[in-house]
Amino acid sequence: MLAAIAVSQSAADPLSGLVLADAPEPEPKPGWSVVRVVASSLNMHDVWTLRGVGHPPERLPIILGCDAAGYDEHGNEVIVYPVIADADAGMGDETLDPDRALLSEQHNGAFAEYLTVPSRNLVPKPAWLSFDEAACLPVAWTTAYRMLFTQARITAGDRVLVQGAGGGVASAAIKLAAAAGAVVYATSRSADKRAEALSWGARAAVGTGERLPERVDVVIETVGEATWAHSMKCLRPGGAIVIAGATSGANPPADLNRIFYLQQRILGSTGGTRSELVAMLKMMDATGLRPIIDRTLPLTEIHKGLQLMIDGTLTGKLVIHPPTPQQ
Repeated sequence: MLAAIAVSQSAADPLSGLVLADAPEPEPKPGWSVVRVVASSLNMHDVWTLRGVGHPPERLPIILGCDAAGYDEHGNEVIVYPVIADADAGMGDETLDPDRALLSEQHNGAFAEYLTVPSRNLVPKPAWLSFDEAACLPVAWTTAYRMLFTQARITAGDRVLVQGAGGGVASAAIKLAAAAGAVVYATSRSADKRAEALSWGARAAVGTGERLPERVDVVIETVGEATWAHSMKCLRPGGAIVIAGATSGANPPADLNRIFYLQQRILGSTGGTRSELVAMLKMMDATGLRPIIDRTLPLTEIHKGLQLMIDGTLTGKLVIHPPTPQQ
């Protein structure tokens, strides 16, 4: 089968370590299932792996790709829940299992014609979702859902700031928070992305670092150093910043005096649980929410897609189509 395989890592030239090559079709272990991939989608996690961030080189080569939707061996349409973990080891939460692994970290990922995962990781794909839409959800959308509803516990009327409108998690957070009745503000350096944020339900969208009309209850933060000071200043006393990424850098000044004096909360968030993915699907069914897809590309053009992500030119998700068995 054709697969996109990480064979080396480079901080300066990450795409040099990604090759398209034939790989053996996977054989499932007991309790695992084979999925024929119809659609997958890009995540920054793929780029970090190629840069050598959070992925030890001894785990190479490995097939990349964290998101997938397709058919199981019985012909059922499925979404692949991407966290391979023992929920009991995480006190009922897969994301708290110390040995958890996102697809493509310890097990071959979704940029291939087939993949294999524990059968528990298969979630029935609703008929109202296309395969392309379904492939956008497991990482970015479930991450945003957990940030908003599990960690921040937002309710209707809350003021929510989403930093960096346009990214997969950020676009999902804007749509999910607006659908829940929150007042959403968004930031971006791009005027086009600010306009998109308004179309997704944001009340206002401002340039990165610009003043908001009011302080907010919650900040959804995935940018890191470039927006951290702004996130702190925009947060009301007692409010919460929820962090699920730091694409621009991981070590901004903490501003501890502000945190303790204003009793602000800093909450980490990683991925989501299988039950959160299922709950989010119910919310999407009830509200009509659908993911934002920037474009689709064949697996053979994955280098182009990843370069677009690195350049920051995508708005929403980029979906990858592997060859069909007939091809």
